Amino acid sequence: MALRILTAEISHETNTFNIRPTEITDFQARYLLDGPAAIAARGTANTELAGVLRSGRHHGWDITHVISAAAGPGGRVSDHAFDALCQPLLTAAKDGDWDGILLMLHGAMVTASHDDGEGEILRRLRAVTGFDLPVAVTLDPHANVTTAMCDLAQILVSFTTYPHVDIQATGQRTAELLHRTMVGEINPKTLRAYRPMLEEANGGRTDLGPMIERHAMARAAEARKGIYAVSINGAFPCADVPEVGPTVLVTAEAGLPGAQDIGEEIADDIWQRRNESLNTYIDVTEAAKLAKAWKTGSGPLVIADYADNPGSGAYGDATSLLGALLDAGVNDACFGPMVDAQAADMLQDHTIGSTVSLALGGKTAKEFGGGPLDITGILKWRGEGLVTGSGPILGGQQRSFGATAVLQVDGIDILIVSIAHQMLDLRQFETFGINPSECRVVALKSMQHFRAAFAPIAGQIVVCDSGALCTVNYAALNYTRVPRPMHPLDQEK
Repeated sequence: MALRILTAEISHETNTFNIRPTEITDFQARYLLDGPAAIAARGTANTELAGVLRSGRHHGWDITHVISAAAGPGGRVSDHAFDALCQPLLTAAKDGDWDGILLMLHGAMVTASHDDGEGEILRRLRAVTGFDLPVAVTLDPHANVTTAMCDLAQILVSFTTYPHVDIQATGQRTAELLHRTMVGEINPKTLRAYRPMLEEANGGRTDLGPMIERHAMARAAEARKGIYAVSINGAFPCADVPEVGPTVLVTAEAGLPGAQDIGEEIADDIWQRRNESLNTYIDVTEAAKLAKAWKTGSGPLVIADYADNPGSGAYGDATSLLGALLDAGVNDACFGPMVDAQAADMLQDHTIGSTVSLALGGKTAKEFGGGPLDITGILKWRGEGLVTGSGPILGGQQRSFGATAVLQVDGIDILIVSIAHQMLDLRQFETFGINPSECRVVALKSMQHFRAAFAPIAGQIVVCDSGALCTVNYAALNYTRVPRPMHPLDQEK
């Protein structure tokens, strides 16, 4: 008889400093799909679901997938939205007779009423299923993993790469551990090691730096008998919650001696190297100066606005970098995205080639990255901003920017959008008539994911802190709920 598996995907990375609540419409804007629709749309791409389905086919599982839902990072998820997302999972869990459950979560969801969104999902689930049923969870390595999450799920496994190029592989890896648990081959438990930091010094970056060594340690540990997965989480610092910070998870045979020590050793290294930052953050004036002087020939200068990254819940409408580039007379350049639904909608009413004046960006919180810019430019593109990615992260997945326009202002093609997404795929420019490979300067809003697609075309990459909501100047944010002392908010004695 086939094993019966219940699966669900509910994902959100919550920036608690973002003043805009995340509603059900925000999930609909990215994706909110029932089971069959989710399998059709996400079942073969670089998704956890694709990996789970692959393992399920191999083992002959009878899989019931009930929901795939994700919203762009933003403010706390409203209670109404959270209840609506949980309902299909809880109803199916109650009505079915399951051998195991696999959840695809993020690990940094915060709701209006719950600081630990994933822990609350698991608490509600266990109230229905009891505590003996095997539950496995996939996580983004920017999870703020809580003690409750480890108490309520036997298996928790995070992606091992940032940029996240192993998402599908992580789904498959987690499914294999769930299968071994269901057939009685293993009896896993996940242990947690934690250090009092807002995040790992480089946000979990794995393309270079100390995370390479740590993941080598993790893979070596997994070769030991009884150690099934070691997950290193760099954390998500834009969450003012009690259990923020980097963790190391060791999924091992329950009661295995020494399993906790593996996590503590890696966590010690994260703490000891807490000041070893790989990025040098320049301000917008210096970024504009570099852009003005950049010579063509070796590829574009790529300027990443780390602080206004929509992928971490920034508003995406900060104007200080764009303003500095315009003031410096930078040309042969592109900039994106500027998240300004009002401007994007207004531009839909103009003809291609027309000259348009408007106030752009800076409409949400001008204290984080600057107020509106008064600009005049030529409209080069307008329409619905549907993008099908071709790079290592999106890999065939579709995203929508909503109403979208390209306005050329003094030699800079500005991508103006309605729905916030960070830049992590060349197609996010190319779809709208912008070829970043041929630009002298590419300014984009992202922290790290952009490197997967943009590093191969770049002559040089620089990282800019525009002072927007995801600034690394944490003193500019009003943390009130994190435990103290907390690095780097407090100086160690």
